[in-house]
Amino acid sequence: MTAVLEKIRLTDFSHGGGCGCKIAPAVLAELLAATPIRGLPKELLVGTETADDAAVYKLNDTQALVATTDFFTPIVDDPYDFGRIAATNAISDIYAMGAKPIFALALVGMPLDKLPLEVIGRILAGGESVCAEAGIPIAGGHSIDVLEPIYGLVALGIVHPEKVKKNSTAKPGDVLILGKPLGVGILSAALKKGQLSDAGYAAMIESTTKLNTPGIALAEMPEVHALTDVTGFGLAGHLLEICRGSKLSAAVKFDDLPVIPEAVEWLKQGVATGASDRNWKGYGQDVSLPAGAPEWQRKLITDPQTSGGLLVACAPEAEQAVLAEFAKRGFAHARRIGRMGTGAARLNFS
Repeated sequence: MTAVLEKIRLTDFSHGGGCGCKIAPAVLAELLAATPIRGLPKELLVGTETADDAAVYKLNDTQALVATTDFFTPIVDDPYDFGRIAATNAISDIYAMGAKPIFALALVGMPLDKLPLEVIGRILAGGESVCAEAGIPIAGGHSIDVLEPIYGLVALGIVHPEKVKKNSTAKPGDVLILGKPLGVGILSAALKKGQLSDAGYAAMIESTTKLNTPGIALAEMPEVHALTDVTGFGLAGHLLEICRGSKLSAAVKFDDLPVIPEAVEWLKQGVATGASDRNWKGYGQDVSLPAGAPEWQRKLITDPQTSGGLLVACAPEAEQAVLAEFAKRGFAHARRIGRMGTGAARLNFS
């Protein structure tokens, strides 16, 4: 690494980082409610109606186009790692619909008067490396000169119209499986304070740059009823989207949640992101915590997950097959965390 790269701290340029930059859930809901929806074609299989991960447009009887975009400000200081994380996160929405990615477009906003071209080049190289791993090209894009570094992708994929996995089709009794451990936002907050250990950083990078490839195989399983990925609204927020879309409740056990160990240590010391509180204000009224639950547990379930894991709702008889698919692709932390139930769209932790 050159002296120029070593002197640059990308997180110093951003007011927030990663998916923690998302607009708060309550504000986003208000904005979308005020946006008119006109003339939706019958070919649009998935739009904005259920806060799903991507739009899906039916091309013919055997192909549907899945389209999504995601971009954010730096969550880490290393430019190559930032590019990798942002690209992995953007492509994740394709996998979360059960689709196979086919190509991407780069979205680049950089403060050209503050960041050397060498640094920007490393960000783009990181993103390209992830796309190469996913087997897709970056076929173009758009760039502008802005005050904060921003990088991400428009990602496109293909899936059979009858195999699209939505976040609104869970069934009562479904088992809930989470593919990656929680705690990325907490680790990023510790990093910004200059306190994250080398092991904690390695764990964060390992998680945020791991492509959610099991989504393609999950599309082939009819017993997988609903699918999403856990990102900026935290586990509670994205599970509530499944509950609301499916008109069901969900029950989760804290002890069953996979968590990056160092994240819990920082949580208990009061380290968390501001987005965690914003998330709670947006949907906390629909979440029940055990009596006397410590504050760190609330922070954990609302922690924004940049490039988080797939969240699967499947029939109980498919649990082992789903876990086996995660294990085959190296997701050692994947585990069952709860179950869908009947009743009002509410999330209950025990």
